[in-house]
Parts: sequence; C-alpha cells; structure tokens
Amino acid sequence: MTSGGMHGHSAACCTVPPVTANNSPPAQGAWTEVDGMKTYVTGQPEGKEAILVIYDIFGFFPQTLQGADILGQKYKVFVPDWFEGKPCDLSWHPPDTKEKEEKLGNFFQTTGAPPKTAQRVPKVVDLLKKMPENAGVQKWAVVGYCWGGKIVALTTQEGTPFKAGAACHPAMVDPSDARGAAVPIAMLPSKDENNEDVAGWEKEMKQKHLVKWYPDQVHGFMAARADLTDANVRKNYEDGYKTLLDFFGQHLLGSPSKI
Repeated sequence: MTSGGMHGHSAACCTVPPVTANNSPPAQGAWTEVDGMKTYVTGQPEGKEAILVIYDIFGFFPQTLQGADILGQKYKVFVPDWFEGKPCDLSWHPPDTKEKEEKLGNFFQTTGAPPKTAQRVPKVVDLLKKMPENAGVQKWAVVGYCWGGKIVALTTQEGTPFKAGAACHPAMVDPSDARGAAVPIAMLPSKDENNEDVAGWEKEMKQKHLVKWYPDQVHGFMAARADLTDANVRKNYEDGYKTLLDFFGQHLLGSPSKI
C-alpha cells in the first residue's frame, strides 16, 4: 500500500476483491430516496428503533443487503448509497498495477474520503426522522463494514444522533476514536485486522463495548467479501449478525447491561 490515499486502510481492504458468486437470497426490502441517494429500506415498518448502515467500498452487494434484512428482524434498517452509484470499481482489485493503485488511492481521497460521508450522516438521519413513515422511530443505531467502520467511529462522538454503534471488520482502527466515543460500540474484527490497533482501541474505550474476534474469517466476511457458498463462512456470517442483534438488544432496546 504505497499510495497515500490508502494509508491507514487494512491491506485486505485494498487488495482483496469482493465475492460476486454467493448464496444470498433475494433482497426483501424496498427502495426510496434520501438526500438524493437511492436507499434500501427493510425490516419493521412500524419499528421504534432503526439502524443506519454504512456499507463497504463496494457499495450495494447482495451479502450486505441480506445482512440488512437479518437486522430487519428486529429493527427498521436503512442503507443509503453513500457513493451515489460510483463505488470502488471491481476492476481495480487487486491493485497490482500503478494505474489500478492510483485509481484506488484517488477513490479514498475523493468519493471514499471518510470525512465526506461522516459529515453527511447527521443530515441523513435528520431527513429520515422527518419522513412521515418514520415518525414512530425513537432511537437510532449505526453499523459500518470495513471502510464504513471508520464512519461509525467518526459519527459516534459527542453530539451523535445514535444510541449505539457497531464496526464489522473495521478499517483504519484508531485508539483516539475510542477516547471520544459517546455511546456503546461493538467491534467485530477479522483475522486481517491489526491486533495492536484493536487492543489500543479497547484500552481507550470508556463506554460499554464488545470486541469479538473472528480469527479464521477474512476482512469483509459480513459484507461484500462473504463467500456464503462456504459453510464455515456462512456460520460465522450468521453468528456475526446474531452478535449485532444481541448487542443492540442490550443497548438500543432496553437498559444497557455491563459487558
């Protein structure tokens, strides 16, 4: 990872392509528009708790939408198209030429620059709250995958609209983000995340939290890189979503319990 645009990203985030063949069932939700973005909506129509999803750099993938449907068993779930139809191009992976590396690096500095999306999140939540069909939603949480995990870190600081957050196989883990965290956060690292970074984050985390490692899974196993034709990957994928549902059950639905 020599490009400055990829500095801080896990090697897997920048080099491993998504899985395009999988056993994901058809998406169960519907589509709407929020802040000009095509947005996937699934889950409980009259739900009082909602989850905003920050996908990974590959945008809408069946495995990610299936995960939203799983979370939708208990919550109303929204997945906006943060990249507005221009996610990371599959042809850039792996970035084994200078041209591919430059294109990927440019993506992280422009469309995929974390502050760009993080600054947009509060506005999107506010717009969702104002939609008549969401009038009953009282509490919000946020889930991010890989690149999206950094957005979770940036949007759960003081003044956050969220009551809880979760970062699945997160990129750019930074202990300083934990110091400013204002709500409970779950972190689900894969074998490709840096142990020292995660340990540093946990040491600095003062809010209630959960760190659950998936040591035999690749970066992205709960989103675009989930090979759901593999029984072990599917088992861990399902366990990851059960972990999220349990965590939000503690910290979004009811009185938080100490972890």
